[in-house]
Amino acid sequence: MEQNVAAGGLMALMGGIGLVFLLLMMVPAVFYLLTLQKAFTRCSPENRAMQPGMVWLMLIPLFGLIWHFFVVLNLAKSLGAEFKKRNLAEEPEPGKTLGLVLCILPLCSIIPIVNMITGLATLVVWIIYWVKIAGFSGKLAAPAA
Repeated sequence: MEQNVAAGGLMALMGGIGLVFLLLMMVPAVFYLLTLQKAFTRCSPENRAMQPGMVWLMLIPLFGLIWHFFVVLNLAKSLGAEFKKRNLAEEPEPGKTLGLVLCILPLCSIIPIVNMITGLATLVVWIIYWVKIAGFSGKLAAPAA
């Protein structure tokens, strides 16, 4: 009986720790999605390949892994069109290559042993991509000189 109570208490503790960890992971994810949404919003409506609010579909488990590809590709198209319209020098599809790497790395984590490498690589590429998109977004927010 005491073993069952101890096991139940341990399970509750583990569940609580898991919930706290999940919530801590959601905070940066929400800020990342806000950055992507803002980048879409700063593109004029005729240059948007996707509505800004669609980025939030990435929060759907498993579906978000695939939807990330759509967000990255459409954001690259939108940014490219907006930079071209404003005559700002930038690559044709800003962030596309790095974004696709970011989308592919988590899928590689399914492969045993490879997942040890791709987990850290995903985190690093995610941060670099996030900073890069924030930079592009900031460039669009800056007043024309």
